Amino acid sequence: MQYWLIKSEPDKWSWEQQKAKGEAGEEWDGIRNYQARNNMRAMEIGDKAFFYHSNIGKEIVGIVEVCSEIHPDSTTDDPRWECVDFKAVCDVPKPVTLADVKGEPRLADMSLVTSMRLSVQPVKKEEWDLVCQMAGFKEPV
Repeated sequence: MQYWLIKSEPDKWSWEQQKAKGEAGEEWDGIRNYQARNNMRAMEIGDKAFFYHSNIGKEIVGIVEVCSEIHPDSTTDDPRWECVDFKAVCDVPKPVTLADVKGEPRLADMSLVTSMRLSVQPVKKEEWDLVCQMAGFKEPV
């Protein structure tokens, strides 16, 4: 299993909207960055991701799971752009802010710190476990 972080501006697509999609999940469309797209190409069904509210809040608020194979992005006819679908798994007990992540020396190399503008980014297993702990989970999700 691989781990990821996906970003969304909550006034455009919020965690509440994601949860409302239920088991069907939602296409993670509109990504127009090659590195972010390539990260989605590397995803497999069952991979987990942190759902991060960017711009407003700047915090990890939930956990999602990849629920589809890579497929064409339905918002464009350009074949270069592909995406996966995500379904909500759970809220985090305590949101983890960008300041929390930046304040934890063991997360200094996390993509959220080093590649802040990238909207779909990998998370190392040890980073995942630590952020889950910071979020109040007794065991990593």
